[in-house]
Amino acid sequence: MAGDHDSVLQANTAFYRAFEKKDLEAMATIWSQGIGSLCVHPGRTALQGWEAIRQSWQQIFKNTRYLEIDIDVISVEVSGDLAYVVLVEKVLQIGQDRLEAKSMATNIFERMAGRWYLVHHHGSPVVR
Repeated sequence: MAGDHDSVLQANTAFYRAFEKKDLEAMATIWSQGIGSLCVHPGRTALQGWEAIRQSWQQIFKNTRYLEIDIDVISVEVSGDLAYVVLVEKVLQIGQDRLEAKSMATNIFERMAGRWYLVHHHGSPVVR
C-alpha cells in the first residue's frame, strides 16, 4: 500500500533526523522499547534491548559536536506489520576528529498500535 510505504519512509526520516540532531528523546519515540530491539553500529557488535541501544546513542551523541547525514534509499518493502528500508548512509561526524563514513544500512520497522517503530538498525561500513 502506498500509505504504508509513505508512513515507513516518514518513520525512517524521523530516525535520521533524531540521529543528525543528536536528540536522544526523539530516538526514544522512534525505537521500540522492547528487549527484542537490535542495533548494529558499523563495525560493532549487536546491541539488544532498548536500554543498551539508548546507551550507545547517548555515548555517540556525547562524543560528537556535529553530525551531518545524507541517505540514499535503495528499497522500501512493507509486508503486513513489518517493513524494511535498505539505504546508503553518508555520515560526517565531528568530535575530536573529523570522520566521513559511508555505510549500507537496513532499518526494520514494526507497526504497533497503528504506528511504525524501529526494531532493528544494522549499518555495515562500505570499504572504499
